[in-house]
Amino acid sequence: MCAASPFTAKVSKHVEAGSTVYSDALASYNQLEQDYIHNVINHAEEYVRGNVHTNGIENFWSLLKRTLGGTYVSVEPFHLFRYLDEQSFRFNGRKGTDAQRFAQVLKQVVGKRLQYKHLTGEPSC
Repeated sequence: MCAASPFTAKVSKHVEAGSTVYSDALASYNQLEQDYIHNVINHAEEYVRGNVHTNGIENFWSLLKRTLGGTYVSVEPFHLFRYLDEQSFRFNGRKGTDAQRFAQVLKQVVGKRLQYKHLTGEPSC
């Protein structure tokens, strides 16, 4: 058996073995069949075959690129993960109501407190 490529090692770090993975026909994805249910869509032949497509992830990347180039204009690489987290939150909650998204945000801030003195580095009196 071949050793796992660096690509498949990264996938296995974030995706549970046995999961269903949808991808295009890029050769780098070929080894995924060893650990995953791998469905491939070849864009030279078709874009959708039943439930097999890459439209969701392509939509996510399109929205992210527009946000980074438009809304946020200047993004430091060090902070990129924060922008990715925000875009993931927005994308995953896109079908919810404003009230549901607000409630989700409140759940994530309960018990967390940022005081001005910690933000500015001022010593306590």
